[in-house]
Amino acid sequence: MTNEEILSHIDHTLLKADASFEDIRALCKEAVQYKTASGCIPPSYIKAVHETFGKEPALCTVIGFPLGYSLSRVKALETEQALCDGASEIDMVINLGDVKNRRFDRVLEEITALKRIVGGRILKVIVETCYLTVEEKIRLCELVSRAGADYIKTSTGFGTAGAVLEDIHLFKQHLSPQVHIKAAGGIRTREDLESFLQAGCRRIGTSSAVALLCGKHG
Repeated sequence: MTNEEILSHIDHTLLKADASFEDIRALCKEAVQYKTASGCIPPSYIKAVHETFGKEPALCTVIGFPLGYSLSRVKALETEQALCDGASEIDMVINLGDVKNRRFDRVLEEITALKRIVGGRILKVIVETCYLTVEEKIRLCELVSRAGADYIKTSTGFGTAGAVLEDIHLFKQHLSPQVHIKAAGGIRTREDLESFLQAGCRRIGTSSAVALLCGKHG
């Protein structure tokens, strides 16, 4: 697998709380230069980056991040604003409290509502696998599929653990064919990148792929 092939699946990511606009701008320049799938940045920077860069790179942002327990109507407003500002991909965090309380109806309603807002653009659903049982992971595959989301995403990168290959194999068994998989969290070597792509991931969220493969450092 060539560097170019790997990078085409990367959401080049910078979501640190102390990221400056210069940090974000540098990341987006790398995303354009190395043709990553997107630049994944905080929602507060989307408008300025879109005004600076235009159509490239594709801009991904996060909603309800990283804990997911903001109200659904707040997530909806966040999503509407992000799209208005220039985002073309939305990575939303589900409410894990609803999962633990077995209020799967609320989880489904929230994902469905955000997909309705996103429309033909891309919605990725972050389920934070490190906090889930196998039963919950399977149930969430079913809900993400029913809601019409485009991706299920393993992790925020802010939880107690990130992506593991076992979860990718589990997801493939229980997702509808139209739902893709994004792995994120703890993927820091070329071997990791290739392993997750070969396991069936369509996207990988990482801050380190460009530096790892191209020797660049923000």
